[in-house]
This record gives sequence, C-alpha cells and structure tokens, in this order.
Amino acid sequence: MQIGDTVSVLDDDISGVVTAIRGNTVTLETTDGFELIYQKNELIVLDGSISNRDLIPEDVLAIISEKEEKKPGKSKRVKPKERNAPAMEVDLHIHQLVPNTRGMDNYDMLTIQLDTAKRQLEFAISKRIQKVVFIHGVGAGVLRTELEYLFRQYDNIKYYDADFQKYGRGATEIYIYQNV
Repeated sequence: MQIGDTVSVLDDDISGVVTAIRGNTVTLETTDGFELIYQKNELIVLDGSISNRDLIPEDVLAIISEKEEKKPGKSKRVKPKERNAPAMEVDLHIHQLVPNTRGMDNYDMLTIQLDTAKRQLEFAISKRIQKVVFIHGVGAGVLRTELEYLFRQYDNIKYYDADFQKYGRGATEIYIYQNV
C-alpha cells in the first residue's frame, strides 16, 4: 500500500485515496473530502491489481467455461404440415427406376414399377415406417389400379389419395398399422 492508492474499508462502505502512512496506520481522504484514519489490516487496495476473476478458483472457471460450451442450441420448431409429412416417398416414374427404357414394352415397365413398389412396401413394414407416398403419376391409371390391388392384399394397410396440394392426383399415400 502506498500514498495515492485507492483503498476501501473492509467492514464499512467507505473508500478513498491514501494520503499518509505512519507505521501501521493509514490516513485516507474520502470522496466527500473527509480524512479518516484506519489500520492497514482494515483496508484493501482497489487499484485494479486484483480482479474478480483472480478471486475465483481456477477449477470453477473451468466448470463455467464447460457449461457455456455445452449450452444446447434452440430446438427447431416443427410446423404442423411438416409433422404430418410422410416419412417415405417412392417415385414410381419409370425414368426414375431405370436408366433407359429402350427395348421395353409397357408390360415390362409396369412389372418393374410394381416390383419396386412391393419391395419398398416390404421395406417400410420391416422398418416400421407408418406413412409412405407412392408417386405414380396420372396417366391412364393402370399403375394406380395395380397398386391398389397390391395394397388390398395386406390387412394392415389403409390407402388413400396423397396430399393434393403437394402431389396433385398422381400419388397414393398408405398408412401401415403397426400393432396388428
């Protein structure tokens, strides 16, 4: 402690600047202009050499920094439309299934589309996916009719037209009952 240091009294709400030091007694001038005398052990230096961070043990600082790093991000709000969105879509347009249709007749293309639909349906059942949309397109309705025949062979499936706004008339959504 030296003359000119800013100090604060430990047991009181008084602070000021040291004006004189005589042995173990210190004279300080308060911000109001009063001169007061205290013992050295009753004062603490406020020159900023000791910050609040220095008073906290280092392990506490480590814990605080860990907690700040681990703060979870905001959870994303799911809109009602997205909540009801099907978990799986199967596009049965032939150009999505084979690279080239050259040399194939309508029967071959229909067989590939139905095999794909059956395979994806079995996959959805095995993975316990409840909603699947089969996109078949509008066309003449042959594929749609065959799909409905396929779906009727399963007891645990309900089928209906998919969301018109999203798919138009060219898609069928199925719901697979899980606990049958």
